[in-house]
Amino acid sequence: MEKRRMDRLGIETSLLGFGCMRFPTTTGGKIDEEKAQAMLDKAIAAGVNYIDTAYPYHNGESEPFVGRALKKYDRSSFYLATKMPAWLVKSLDDAKGYFEEQIQRLQTDYIDFYLLHSMSGESYRKMVELGVVEYCEKLKAEGRIRYFGFSFHDSYEAFEEILNDRDWDFCQIQLNYMDTEEQAGMRGYRLAEEKGVPLVIMEPVKGGSLAVFADDITEKLRTLDQEASTASFALRWVGSLPNVKVILSGMSTMEQVEDNLKTFSDFKPLSGQEASTIEEIVAMIKGRVQNGCTGCRYCMPCPAGVKIPECFAAWNTYYMYQNYNVVRWNWEHGIGEAAQAKNCIKCGKCEALCPQKLSIREDLARAQSDLERKEMIL
Repeated sequence: MEKRRMDRLGIETSLLGFGCMRFPTTTGGKIDEEKAQAMLDKAIAAGVNYIDTAYPYHNGESEPFVGRALKKYDRSSFYLATKMPAWLVKSLDDAKGYFEEQIQRLQTDYIDFYLLHSMSGESYRKMVELGVVEYCEKLKAEGRIRYFGFSFHDSYEAFEEILNDRDWDFCQIQLNYMDTEEQAGMRGYRLAEEKGVPLVIMEPVKGGSLAVFADDITEKLRTLDQEASTASFALRWVGSLPNVKVILSGMSTMEQVEDNLKTFSDFKPLSGQEASTIEEIVAMIKGRVQNGCTGCRYCMPCPAGVKIPECFAAWNTYYMYQNYNVVRWNWEHGIGEAAQAKNCIKCGKCEALCPQKLSIREDLARAQSDLERKEMIL
């Protein structure tokens, strides 16, 4: 198993981290504990020593299950990560309560890697104001948490603000070869590297978007390695960055565990040819965008309640990845039927305001038709 040293902390972690938010489930939606336990056991036996969970995962079931599943292992043999549910914290007492509950759920005396969950600039400032950051520093001084960090979902500017505010032990960001300019992105990677803050990476396969492609992209990858999975190239792209110390994978099947172990047990950074091919694939994917909506929202509000920028974002993403499953939840629930493109009344108000001069009414009709197919484009 590939290991990476966190010089700042003086420890080594497995480059592959087991993300505990996508365990297999039963027909009733509960964690299939027998299968999940077998997956964890397989990963740990192969050298995975970083286990990542959080308060809300699996509707609150992940932490208690992980606590039970890891009980048979020597506590010093693995690093356990979990996160303070910042959006639920309204007071310092709330934070104290959640931490004590998490300790009980996980059946442990201490947390190795403790994160403020899903930070934005605004939510971080709230954590400082409520005294939660100071409280976590106190927990660290007491040995109840060993390393203190944050996970992040906001703009680069907010990332810079948070990272520069204190001397963090580590931080966790979203990064993959399609999201180099999203959220913290590569600018955030470079800033953390410059400051010597080790990085844990989430969404390396972009929620599965980089694991299944149409035939043209799949064949490009197969010319590099007939035996390698599509997902392995995304994982290796992230792992080729030296300040990436842990890459989290939310594994749902034993097959995914085995494929990831194959990638990380004989880990190889991308070669020059492989990196060039990934760049070509990024250009191909971005070239499939159907219209040039920038999300500026000059077209909003829509008199009919259509979420125009969101509809176009779903439509463009659908074409980029050629896979309806990538946008299913957002289209059906995030946007929802009442705000889908089909509700356009063709009044034209949006087109008069659009700086990009898009044919919004025509494009909304196309988007609705395409997304209603609910299938992969192969």
